[in-house]
Amino acid sequence: MGLAKRISKASADLSKALGPAGAAGISERRYVSLEEEEAAEAFRKAKPRKDDAAKPRTSAAVQVDMRKVFGPGGLLERSMIGGYEHRVAQLEMAEMVHDAFQSRHHAIVEAGTGTGKTLAYLLPAICSGRRVVISTATKSLQEQLYQKDIPFLKKHFAPNLKVAVMKGRANFLCRSKLHQMADSPMLKGMEELNAFREMREWAKLTETGDRAELTFLPDDSDLWTRLDARRDTCTGQKCPDFNDCFVTAMHGRAREADLIIVNHHLFFADLALKHDDFGSILPEYSAVVFDEAHEVEDVASDYFGRQISNYRFEELARDADQTLRTLKLGSPALLRRTQRLRERSRTFFESFPLRDGRFPFSRAERGAFIEQHHEAYTGLADALKSLETEFAALTQKPEELTRLGRRSFELRQELSFLFESNERNFVYWYERRNKGLFLAATPIDVSQILRDRLFEQFDTVVLTSATLTVANRFDYIRQRLGLDNAKERTLPPEFQYGEQALFYLPQRMPDVRDAGFAARAADEILRLLELSEGRAFCLFTSYAQMKDIYERVSVRSPYPLMLQGTAPRSALLERFKITPNAVLFATASFWQGVDVPGDQLSCVIVDRLPFAVPSDPIVAARVNALNEEGRNAFAEYQVPQAVLALKQGFGRLIRAKTDRGVLSLLDNRIQRMAYGKIFMESLPKYATTNELNDVERFLGATKTA
Repeated sequence: MGLAKRISKASADLSKALGPAGAAGISERRYVSLEEEEAAEAFRKAKPRKDDAAKPRTSAAVQVDMRKVFGPGGLLERSMIGGYEHRVAQLEMAEMVHDAFQSRHHAIVEAGTGTGKTLAYLLPAICSGRRVVISTATKSLQEQLYQKDIPFLKKHFAPNLKVAVMKGRANFLCRSKLHQMADSPMLKGMEELNAFREMREWAKLTETGDRAELTFLPDDSDLWTRLDARRDTCTGQKCPDFNDCFVTAMHGRAREADLIIVNHHLFFADLALKHDDFGSILPEYSAVVFDEAHEVEDVASDYFGRQISNYRFEELARDADQTLRTLKLGSPALLRRTQRLRERSRTFFESFPLRDGRFPFSRAERGAFIEQHHEAYTGLADALKSLETEFAALTQKPEELTRLGRRSFELRQELSFLFESNERNFVYWYERRNKGLFLAATPIDVSQILRDRLFEQFDTVVLTSATLTVANRFDYIRQRLGLDNAKERTLPPEFQYGEQALFYLPQRMPDVRDAGFAARAADEILRLLELSEGRAFCLFTSYAQMKDIYERVSVRSPYPLMLQGTAPRSALLERFKITPNAVLFATASFWQGVDVPGDQLSCVIVDRLPFAVPSDPIVAARVNALNEEGRNAFAEYQVPQAVLALKQGFGRLIRAKTDRGVLSLLDNRIQRMAYGKIFMESLPKYATTNELNDVERFLGATKTA
């Protein structure tokens, strides 16, 4: 019997067996140390939990031998005739994930590029009979799972599988706003008018309302921000379009789904909401898989912290104006209140220094700020309070105004927390970025938060990424995330790194802190580009260094050079892929999540070891916290963090078994400092050289291969 039929039969059998009272008498979850094999064995034999049995699903747990699926001659090979190659690492991962679901324990798996890890966790998730959340780093990976992997699995293995993709509400069109805008003169210019007409036609046809379908709409569209379905402006069940709402439909699909595909931001937004008793975004689930799990700490830190910005105040004033006019409640007194909020907000945020960057905002500094700018601070808080008072005084109180009043109150609470609290586990900071000014409080350590709210609440959490180990150990990531009990494994690489990649460490480079480093780095980059005929990423740890070396190289290089910041990231990447001999100069956002297989990318050059900026408030606070505990912050935090970042950057080069290329690091500390050994031990087993002649021979062999 095929896997799909077995799943379907098992589902029917389970329905008969359970009946309406089938969940009665089922034992509570137990959390056991995975080092104790006897206890683990007992855990495996535990009955299904009550909360799992109650969840809607299309299939019951199925005992499937993953070797018969992923092994030579298995179901995958028979389903993908001519297109599947058995991979030892993929089978190992599938067996490990399957065991985690069946035995109810956590697992952490480092799986390199080429492993085929999405199928290795999706198939075990389907066989588990549980509702599983798959959390990815990006919305693009969500789309890949849903549009490529899921249709394949439904076709060949689980035809009755129900899958839902969930995104943040700002990704969806609000029908109510669309109808309101059609009846009011709030569009600016012919460009907006034309875009609005196209959106109205699209709204009649789309099933999802997802802005990803609108290829004509620019990323920074102001029109979209006035039409999206953000929670801030949603009236919920009181909305006349609630039943036809795209967000309502998304939640409905999720409630019926076996697999729910989200991104890390939505997952932790939901986890934070649950903690604060503000309800939830996701339906109940019993297990989680984090793909690209190396990003979990940073994303969790954002959502368990507090933040306000000048944009949030401007959006509140804009939404209040728009709502008052739409509802025909825009009295002069009320419109004066929204205008006053705008003015007070601008005065307050203009009180901060004009320099770009992120800066600490300690208790003493916040106290000094309030003392110096007391009128601006109290004026902003009073403007929010006045707006709430005016809304409360109205005899007619539509739900839209109630929500606006609640937003104002929440902003006032956030403002008060950021200036008047002093919680020990938070670091307070502000950042000026282009036209934005952000004030934030970020947890210094999220390990206890994640231990309490994630790893102890769910019995199966699987973490996977190509970059989780430092010196072949998981200690760093487990410590940072509070993951105490888990089975772990580093899978063997699918690529022959010793043959496919050459790691070039140039001799006689000055120290990266030397004044002459930039000039020598530019010379070395030019030599490498000549040998690789362009086709390179030049990755930097700072914008200033990137721009400096770009200017030095651009006047001497014959190849088409591209600079991050001159166009949207997606546009730059697409241009790089289609431009022969292109060279891209970039910083952090191109170190990960970028895939350019083939010889279009044949060289990756990194300027220096990617240590986080020590003056960054969050980094400094985490270093201080570890040092105060008597620990070595450099060894336990700064070096491991840089190791994972370097592995991510170098991971851009070899994306397929036919890829070949050169990796180069211009920072000689990897060879002359004691900690450099940790970096070398953590990288794949590249062939390594200090000689440019070896690079020439390697690339010459690549051209003739």
